[in-house]
Amino acid sequence: MAIVYKLIPHILAWVGMLLLLVRGCARQRRAVAMVGSGGFSCGMAAALVLSRLFTGNTSFDITKIVLGAGFFLFCGIAVTALYGSAGRSTEITVGERLTCSPIWAPAGAFVAGLLGGTICGFRFVAADAAVMILAALTVFTLFWAPLVLLFDRKLPNSFVVSPSSLASAISGLLLFSSSSILRLDLFSPLTMKVMKFAHDFVHQFFESMLIPDHLFFSAALWNFVGFLFGNGVGFWGALIVWLTPALLVVIAVSAEPLPSVAHLRQGARRRKLVAAAIGVRRQKLIVPLCAFLIFAGAIYKSKYPSVEYWDPKPLLVAASPAGDIFIPKKSDIDLEDGKLHKYLFKQGEREARFFIIITPEGKLTAVLDACSICKPDGYGQAEGTVVCYYCKTLIPLETVGKPGGCNPVPLPFTVKDDGVHIDALTLINLWGDTVQTTSRIKGGGE
Repeated sequence: MAIVYKLIPHILAWVGMLLLLVRGCARQRRAVAMVGSGGFSCGMAAALVLSRLFTGNTSFDITKIVLGAGFFLFCGIAVTALYGSAGRSTEITVGERLTCSPIWAPAGAFVAGLLGGTICGFRFVAADAAVMILAALTVFTLFWAPLVLLFDRKLPNSFVVSPSSLASAISGLLLFSSSSILRLDLFSPLTMKVMKFAHDFVHQFFESMLIPDHLFFSAALWNFVGFLFGNGVGFWGALIVWLTPALLVVIAVSAEPLPSVAHLRQGARRRKLVAAAIGVRRQKLIVPLCAFLIFAGAIYKSKYPSVEYWDPKPLLVAASPAGDIFIPKKSDIDLEDGKLHKYLFKQGEREARFFIIITPEGKLTAVLDACSICKPDGYGQAEGTVVCYYCKTLIPLETVGKPGGCNPVPLPFTVKDDGVHIDALTLINLWGDTVQTTSRIKGGGE
């Protein structure tokens, strides 16, 4: 039942996409409905195949690349729609031809269904009964096309979905669906890209302008630089990038020119014609406005995921007179149970956090509860990954224990039959060296 509950948002998102596709491609309704449903089934099968062919995050990365490419395509459509609303090159010349084409309309529905099915499929690929669930959902999809076509007939003819509105809604629903899966979420990585761009831009600007060393900076300027390096800039910058295309579509539909009434002499006919055109334009605004809200909902899902992180309270450990920290393999805690186990070591006024986890290869590894680029906010465990709490970066369990990026800093350790041995002095020094730079971000420094 838990699997079925998790699939409901993805299925509802796909039913909404299919209904919009059918309404937006009015001349190809039956073909779009059937091909789109078939694409959804193929997508679920593709998720199962990809998860079996690739280990780690590879299958998720492939899907994220395709989703990202679709978002950039939608950005282009949004700009084109805004340009067309000015009367220079209306979207009817391109968009209507594509949505009415006997080839491109079903092809677009198949691609949308394929992506929607792949996202849905990743929800149950790890289940023991994945093949049975896939078969059940595939049979269920056979009923979607007739149901959607029946529901479409109940909608009023005035409910019009323009090509740009259709692209906005499809893109929003796909990203909303993917945002509920940690390893398919695109918004959190986008915030990191924006934050990295701001960091690199400031760094290169300082170097190119030969600005003197930071010792000559005032505290106010240093605080401003620290703000540019913080995750707040990443969030608001990503928010602008994320919502702007949907907003452009709303503006484009709102700015569609009204029909010319200069040739009509009767004032009543003029008013009726203009009022009818305004009513149609308001109907067209329903879908892009809902799509804008869906994009905002995807941000909320990304920032506050429904998944529960495994984040145990660090256990206090001590060192022997020889400076050896010993963590037994099996006592009150089983180090090989697949869960992340955190520990805290104190030496005078200094302290260090680390955790031990078993990798998918069956090897125990010990790492700091911090990385070399973010504030030491620590990590949680979820869905085959550990998650950096500061930047929300997902680290596959296969790479924990390897240096680089936002990976937890590897900690020298020795595994023996009785448990894990760590040198206390090495731990406390490595923690101090690691967080010395990153902790300055708290005070606005670099």
